[in-house]
Amino acid sequence: MTTVSRETHERLERFADLLVQWNAKINLVSPRDIAQLWPRHIEDSLQLAELIPKGATITDLGSGGGFPGIILAIATDSPVTLIESDQRKCAFLREAGRICCAKVTVIAKRIEAASPPPADIITARALAPLNKLLDWARPLLKEDGFCLFLKGQKAQAELTEASADWHMNHSMFPSRTDPDGAIIKVSDFKRVA
Repeated sequence: MTTVSRETHERLERFADLLVQWNAKINLVSPRDIAQLWPRHIEDSLQLAELIPKGATITDLGSGGGFPGIILAIATDSPVTLIESDQRKCAFLREAGRICCAKVTVIAKRIEAASPPPADIITARALAPLNKLLDWARPLLKEDGFCLFLKGQKAQAELTEASADWHMNHSMFPSRTDPDGAIIKVSDFKRVA
């Protein structure tokens, strides 16, 4: 388990309580995942926090139920832009940001239509294959920024496939919450000409 301050843990608890309430009305996480909310979703998202430099700006793609975006806003106190096209999920994200005193801006648009200021870091979890994530991330990322993508058992295959279309620096870290999962960090990426 990731060690966080008592205050951060209390804010994460508020988030978890709010998510359970809202999940009864809108599908933020699978109902069967509620019992595993902390290890499966919160801890999984929290493991990115130690890879984020202090004061970095973050844009989270396809924020859904707030993973990893809201969790990172709470844990790092960094400003996080959450891009989510589902209006009901956006309402939840705004309320979660308010209740948890998180520095979040919610953009209720499809990723391709969003144009937030370029961020230091782009994150995503369980959203799309790496190739697609890089397409979306490139225009939203500062020149010297990097991406952190939480991936499942196909992480290596996605990296291999993306390498055919992108020049990039990358590293992969094993997930602490999923024995088959990984965190892929990508920087200095551009399409193969």
